[in-house]
Amino acid sequence: MNNVRRITDDVFYVGASDRRLSLFENIYPIERGVSYNSYLVLDEKTVLLDTTDHSVSREFLENVETVLAGRPLDYLVVNHMEPDHCATIAEIVLRYPDVKIVGNQKTFQMIRQFYTFDVDERAHLVKDGDTLTTGKHTFAFVFAPMVHWPEVMVTFDTFNGILFSADAFGTFGALAGNLFADELDFEGEWLDDARRYYINIVGKYGVQVMNTLKKAATLPIKMILPLHGPVWRENIEWFISKYQTWASYVPEEKGVLVVYSSIYGNTANAVDLLASMTAEKGVKNIHVYDASKTDVSVLVSECFRYSTIVFASPTYNAEIFPKMEMLLIELKAHAFQNRDAVVIENGSWALSAGRKMTEMLSSMKDIRIIAPLLSIKSSLKVEQLEDMEKIASALAESVRE
Repeated sequence: MNNVRRITDDVFYVGASDRRLSLFENIYPIERGVSYNSYLVLDEKTVLLDTTDHSVSREFLENVETVLAGRPLDYLVVNHMEPDHCATIAEIVLRYPDVKIVGNQKTFQMIRQFYTFDVDERAHLVKDGDTLTTGKHTFAFVFAPMVHWPEVMVTFDTFNGILFSADAFGTFGALAGNLFADELDFEGEWLDDARRYYINIVGKYGVQVMNTLKKAATLPIKMILPLHGPVWRENIEWFISKYQTWASYVPEEKGVLVVYSSIYGNTANAVDLLASMTAEKGVKNIHVYDASKTDVSVLVSECFRYSTIVFASPTYNAEIFPKMEMLLIELKAHAFQNRDAVVIENGSWALSAGRKMTEMLSSMKDIRIIAPLLSIKSSLKVEQLEDMEKIASALAESVRE
């Protein structure tokens, strides 16, 4: 049974949601599932913008067939060749053999890598800034390389001001009837997933995202139709401003984030005490996470969110505790930068985690260590409380600044 949504008089949502998938890209937990968005425009010529993942192919193909209502499919625009958006291209070609595939040179190179059908006879090659007129609609193609693959482009419909934004402005989370962001409590229920999606999927490419945002700023955008998550038709500037913040690597919020690993509870006890001391100095925005319980994608996202971060880890086999080391590796891989940081180590017989954490943080751009390393030998001692107070003061001063 089809589940088509009308966006405008002649623009239709033909995607579908997957609530069974537990790991996006087989790595990121998605408790709320994910949507795979595809859009179909009915004009003198018909235009399908991107396809979907195999997991929702039946629903997607039924939706396309319903909207076309017997008409041929003239064009398939491929904004992004990642398999969660291109997995059903071959099926579309099989069902609509006369379809022209619209893409750039790198798009077609990747199609040949994924598929064996003759793409050349169907290829409609476009360059950055080219347009395609299908009647009253004119589609302008804006290249967005490395947001977050090299072939990515976005498509702007000059007739109605719709930006088909590929993976930009997407978010984790399956849709539940409400298609538009203004129908949802987006800030309360979706923003964390939007941030985690951006930081983990695209976050490394902040420069490229900023370049794309500069291009987008020249377009009279009235709607944003991403490949994951809800459609934007109101408050667009607010969401774009979030992207500008994330892409420029500045903290989204002034606050203290404490991330720790603890084997037998002594490191956990120390950071709980530090959080209380910091709160007593008037800091209200404090968040504490156990790196062993919290998925690293959440921790990376939260590190990008807050201005000031405490990293606390025991020494484990003369190294950083593995879960903490994984976080630091992921932060560097995502070009983490421009934060105040504090390092706390624990160890019973071979303290080395603190030095190694400091070295890893120092290898990242503009990470400022704002307090001396605190070394705990097995458990925090009374004589170290003064040092803890100094760290709490440094954290409070960082947030106030």
